[in-house]
Amino acid sequence: MAKKDLDARETSGLPEKGRVSGDIAAFVKKVGALARPNAAQDGRLLFALDATMSRQPTWDLACSLQAEMFRAIPKQSALQVQLLYFRGFGECRASRWVIDGDALARLMGGIDCRGGNTQISKVFSHARAEHTKQRINAVIYVGDAMEENVDLLSEQAGQLGLLGLPIFVFQEGRDAAVEAAFRGFAKLSKGAYARFDASAPQELAALLKAVAVYASGGRKMLKLQDSNQAKTLLAQLPP
Repeated sequence: MAKKDLDARETSGLPEKGRVSGDIAAFVKKVGALARPNAAQDGRLLFALDATMSRQPTWDLACSLQAEMFRAIPKQSALQVQLLYFRGFGECRASRWVIDGDALARLMGGIDCRGGNTQISKVFSHARAEHTKQRINAVIYVGDAMEENVDLLSEQAGQLGLLGLPIFVFQEGRDAAVEAAFRGFAKLSKGAYARFDASAPQELAALLKAVAVYASGGRKMLKLQDSNQAKTLLAQLPP
C-alpha cells in the first residue's frame, strides 16, 4: 500500500456483489431531494474494524460491501469516510479521509489480518481526537471480541457520547460477554448496537447503509429508510 494512503502514525476495488436492491433504490430516490442541514459540510464517518487474524473472512466481506455506504446517501449530500483498523502487536492505523467507494476499497484491499489482541481503546481515543479537530457524525465499529478493561472502554464511550459522537457497534458472533460490552458502548455513546451473521452479507450491507445515511443526514434521513436494520438502529437512538 502506498505510504500516502495510510497515516503511519500509531493512533494510540472490490465490486459490489449483485445490484442494489429495489427497496434501496427506492429509498435513495425518496430522499434524493433532502440535503444536510448545513449542505456545505460533508458528513464524516469513522469506519473502524478489528483486523486481527480471526477477522479475515469478515474483513473480505466488508471490503466487498463498503461501497454501498456511498451509494446509499442522497446525491446532494456527501460523505467522507476514514478507515481505522488494528491488528498484530499494537498496530493501529488510520487512513486519510476519502469521499468515494473506490478509494476506500483500495485502502482496504492492501490490508491483511494478523494475530493480536483487541485495541478498542485506541479506536475510541482516535475518534475523540479526530472529533475535536473536526466534527465526526458517527463511528462504526465492527468486531467479534473484547479483550480489554471494560470499565475503561465504557468511560471512553461515555465521553464520546458527551461530545455528541455516537458509536454504532456491529458484533459478529454470539459471545454473551462481548455482546454485553458492545451494547454498553453503544448506549453510553448514544449510538446503537446490532449483531450480524457473516453468512448473510445483506445484513451487514444494510447496517452500513443505515449508518451512512445517518452520518449524511441525521435521524431525519434514517427514519425514511425501510430496512429492518435501520429501524433497529433508529429505535436505540435518543430522540
